[in-house]
Amino acid sequence: MVKHIKTIVLLLIVPLLTMAQTQWNVESESSIVWNIDNKNIPHYDHIEMSGLKMSSVLRYGVNPNGSFQLERSMVWPMLRTLPNNTHASLMQRFAIDYPSLLLVNGLTLNNEKVKQIKLDGRLSVVSDFCTGYVNTGAARKRTPVPVVEVTRSFFPSTDKPMLCEQYTVKNITSKPITVVVPTHHNEYKTDPAKGKDGSYTIVTSIQKEDSKLYQLQPGEEIKFHATVQAYKKGESEIQANVAQEQEARLKYINEVTSNLEFISPDKTLNTAFSFAKVRASESIYETAGGLMHGPGGESYYAAIWANDQAEYVNPFFPFLGYATGNESAYNSFKHFARFMNPEYKAIPSSIIAEGTDIWAGVGDRGDAAMVAYGASRYALTNADINEAKELWPLIEWCLEYSKRNLNAQGVVNSNTDELEGRFPSGDANLCTSSLYYDALLTSSYLAKELGKNAQAKQYKKQADALKKAINSYFGATVEGFDTYQYYDGNDILRSWICIPLTVNIYDKKEGTIDALFSPRLWTKDGLLTQAGTETFWDRSTLYALRGVYAAGARERATEYMKHYSQQRLLGDHVPYPIEAWPEGSQRHLSAESGLYCRIVTEGIFGIRPTGFKTFDLTPQLPNEWDNMELKNIRAFDSKPFNISISRVNGDNIKITIERDSKVIKTINSKNGETKAIKL
Repeated sequence: MVKHIKTIVLLLIVPLLTMAQTQWNVESESSIVWNIDNKNIPHYDHIEMSGLKMSSVLRYGVNPNGSFQLERSMVWPMLRTLPNNTHASLMQRFAIDYPSLLLVNGLTLNNEKVKQIKLDGRLSVVSDFCTGYVNTGAARKRTPVPVVEVTRSFFPSTDKPMLCEQYTVKNITSKPITVVVPTHHNEYKTDPAKGKDGSYTIVTSIQKEDSKLYQLQPGEEIKFHATVQAYKKGESEIQANVAQEQEARLKYINEVTSNLEFISPDKTLNTAFSFAKVRASESIYETAGGLMHGPGGESYYAAIWANDQAEYVNPFFPFLGYATGNESAYNSFKHFARFMNPEYKAIPSSIIAEGTDIWAGVGDRGDAAMVAYGASRYALTNADINEAKELWPLIEWCLEYSKRNLNAQGVVNSNTDELEGRFPSGDANLCTSSLYYDALLTSSYLAKELGKNAQAKQYKKQADALKKAINSYFGATVEGFDTYQYYDGNDILRSWICIPLTVNIYDKKEGTIDALFSPRLWTKDGLLTQAGTETFWDRSTLYALRGVYAAGARERATEYMKHYSQQRLLGDHVPYPIEAWPEGSQRHLSAESGLYCRIVTEGIFGIRPTGFKTFDLTPQLPNEWDNMELKNIRAFDSKPFNISISRVNGDNIKITIERDSKVIKTINSKNGETKAIKL
């Protein structure tokens, strides 16, 4: 009977795995392209891109007539509005159409046809334009002929509060043409009563030296540049050099994509990983409270959260070795450390407004467990003993807080979880206790590195007891699956039953994996938060894929990973993991991209830190692959290293670790077998 049920479930799931429709194609491992034809328009999308002092959500698309549509939604996190709360970043939208301001042979451009849109750390759009004709009788029946090709490129400044735009105008006729780029400089003053620092000035402008008349021979092209920027009283407008800003943006993109490079036979997964690294690391803001990684989404800036930053993305940054990311991670933990107290009252869920205020609107979400989990993993993987010593008191405090909140059955009580009451979580939830369990284990490893052997043994003993309590308290049959109830009395499947798999608790892995991939939870958009609803949050899907790999079900994980990655990278809303639906309209919150990357590092490669220079490695090489590689891994030591996994035959694999172009370790192993690695 059970076998028949599983067969039916699989039959129901298979159609979902073939439904991902692609709008885009992979051009390289750092770029995707959308080639426009009449079959795939109209189509509209949005993407967020960020720098240290601004962010922009570009709402773009191609209309039914083939013309381009764009609205720039600008965010300046350090220009604070009133009330100065979580969402108090200056935000304005602009829809300036610079090609419409040009004069070509004294005429305006019309009849635009978009040919291609590219994403490569920039949003670039290539279009052909015609012009009108001189008003003569003979012109009335003439078919418009393309005159110029215009390429627009949009990207954020890496370190200035402005969005940059480059326009390339190319003569595609057989005759010389004239192009006039006008002077453009508009100022907008905001309401002084609504700004923390009074009125702010927003400027849209074309770079002054670009505004003139050009003579273009056939095939010749010119470039002009524009910006949208903002500043407060006492500051002044930046005289931008957009060409230099583009160089800086591309240098950043190259740094992030070159470090921690994932190489596999699946170019979609390679590219999705490359893009996710960019989004995870670009959303860092230079605030008065130091570097702060922010989720984004036109809502969450100049602030940090115990889940998004401490739990999701901070443990990833040491692998990437992006110095700005590591600094922001360390800074976030130092902010949380400000709220340690001898009474062991809950720390805030979020530290907002550049570090000057807090948000704790739903009480304790299990925030101490989140911070202990993230801080211990970050400190151990980053392998900086001085930072580790600085963070140790915070880790100790958070572990003690969680211990003091254990209930009579030995699991952690909290007011809610990271979904903040959107769905029921009882008095004690599976997520908080699982994070606390992992934090205890990681802290036991970290304690050894710091010479605290007694604490190491104590934390390991507590972890063993907690694992038993988790299985006893949460273990249950839910909707026919031998898995976990998310809280006591929960009888509806929840996506967060995947959490134990991500912290190496595999006691109920078969029933949990079957439940996750059953039609009750899995949809074409990933996991439902709760069976029977329409709500999905990518974070649980990303955790689940990581956990299923870690549990050894690599074939099932790979099929769903491929489907999910194709949907997010090449589907109708690209190119990053998203927050949620219907809430937030599928915003590109940045920490979710960090979670995507961790599927590869901790799931597919199975890297689990055990010391400053040691880790467990449990490769899960899919059957359809003969090799996979992680290059330029920056964790555990100052020198980057590579891990290569190659199939020998069947489940026999060879692990090769290389540094400075030299092989430093070769291990023969079984696929899915754990090996202890010491660098």
